Amino acid sequence: MYKVFVKDIPIILSTKKYIGKNYTAIPLKLVDFQKLIQKITKGKLLYINLYHKSEEKLEKFLRKKLPVVEAAGGLVFNSKREILFIYRNKKWDIPKGGIKKKESHEEAAIREVEEETGVKDLEIRKFLSTTYHIFKRNNEFKLKITYWYEMYTDFSGELKPQSSEGIKKATWKNFEQSQKALQGCYENVKLLFPKEYLTTHPHDRVTQV
Repeated sequence: MYKVFVKDIPIILSTKKYIGKNYTAIPLKLVDFQKLIQKITKGKLLYINLYHKSEEKLEKFLRKKLPVVEAAGGLVFNSKREILFIYRNKKWDIPKGGIKKKESHEEAAIREVEEETGVKDLEIRKFLSTTYHIFKRNNEFKLKITYWYEMYTDFSGELKPQSSEGIKKATWKNFEQSQKALQGCYENVKLLFPKEYLTTHPHDRVTQV
C-alpha cells in the first residue's frame, strides 16, 4: 500500500478494493489522475483508494502519470536522543533534498542534512521509509519520492540553517518539544516517527525552541 500526499490529504494506492467505509474506491485503470489531484486540491475529495491486484503496478502507475523528482533525507538523533528539525515555510520539518546524478540515496541524504543544518559526522543507522507527495511547480504537478534514513551524530557544534533554501531555523528538539512540533508538521513526515511521538498529553506545557 502507498500513501501519496496532496496538500496533506493522502491518496491511497492498494491491492484491496475496500479499505474503509469513508473511502471512494476507483480501479487504477479507470482513474483520471490529473482530475483527481485537482479535485483534492480544491477540497472536493478527501478519502480516495485507487486499487489494483498487482502491488508492483501501483508505483509504476505513479511514475508513469507524473514527472518524478527524487530526494533523500534523515531523521537525525544525537547523544541526548534529541531530534534535528528545520523550520521552513512556517512549518517544522526534517532535512531533505534532491539527489544528484551518480549519487546514491545514502550519499544524498547525508549531504542534504549537512547542507541544510550545518550538522557534521553523520552516521546512517538504518533505512526508514519512502514517502510520496505531489506538488505543483511551473503550473505542472510533479511527484516527489523521498528516501528517508535514521541517522546519528555526536556533533555538538553550532547549527547553521541554510537560508538560501528558505530555512529559518535548525535546532535539536527533545521528546516533548518534538511532539509539539509534529502537531503542525507535514503528514508524510509524521509517518517516519515512532507512534509515541504523535501523542501529546493535553496538560503538557511545552516551550517551543
